[in-house]
Amino acid sequence: MKAEQTLDAERTLIHVKSKEEIATKLLHYVLKAISIAGMIALVLVFAMPFVWMLSTSLKTLPETMIFPPNWIPKNFVWSNYAQAWASGPFLHYITNSIIISIGILIMQMLTIIPAAYAFARYHFKGSGFLFGMVMITLMIPSQLIFLPVYLQLSAWKLLNTHLALILPFASSAFGIFLLRQSFKQVQEELLEAARLDSAKEWQIILKLMVPMAKPVLATFALFSFIAHWNDYFWPLVMTTDETARTLPLGIAKIREEEGVANWNVLMAGNMILVTPILIAFFFAQRHIIRAFVYTGVK
Repeated sequence: MKAEQTLDAERTLIHVKSKEEIATKLLHYVLKAISIAGMIALVLVFAMPFVWMLSTSLKTLPETMIFPPNWIPKNFVWSNYAQAWASGPFLHYITNSIIISIGILIMQMLTIIPAAYAFARYHFKGSGFLFGMVMITLMIPSQLIFLPVYLQLSAWKLLNTHLALILPFASSAFGIFLLRQSFKQVQEELLEAARLDSAKEWQIILKLMVPMAKPVLATFALFSFIAHWNDYFWPLVMTTDETARTLPLGIAKIREEEGVANWNVLMAGNMILVTPILIAFFFAQRHIIRAFVYTGVK
């Protein structure tokens, strides 16, 4: 009798555990489905404006006025891109944008790497105050200080030149902060070992610190490139002719010449504008993921 009761109790316990396992697995699958649905919704929210821009750039003008819009054009009008390209010296605009964006990036790398290394690995009198001053500049928008910078560059006769668009951004407080945090995570023993091998400070920076911070540098480089490639305000203020004007001003010129209603041509111009950014992101995405994973693990 006792054996039968024990057997029944074991069967009941197994049955209960089986139900719990089924409920746990079911809950896991439900949560996973909700997570996937949420990610898909998030992707759609961010992708829809870009898809709409691409779709509009391939439509005829009457088709852009249809509501609700057709996401797939009835006829792909590739001539919109040729019309946008012919609306101004786009090759000149692209060349200026490349020179300015790459020039700013080079100048920033030359300044933020040694500055971040000094703030991360050296503790000297006033270092905290100086780093605080660097951080304060993050709260000052460029639109607030453009007038004194404009007057200074005008006094140096640099208006309508590439230098007028490069020098004000030759350093980056955000870059110094981001790189300093990465440099602080490097173990001091590695630096001491390098110094024992008679490595100079610049060798430690270039051969040890920079390779270890490559994902962070790639992430910052992408952010900097996107910000200055898309910059509209500063080139508009510092230029009065076509000599150093950049691609965003060229896109604005399409709107002036073609009219507000020609959204298909304007969106074709915007696609030309964002294509280099997409290419840059494609090549840098692996480093960006590594930067965030590395930071999360630390």
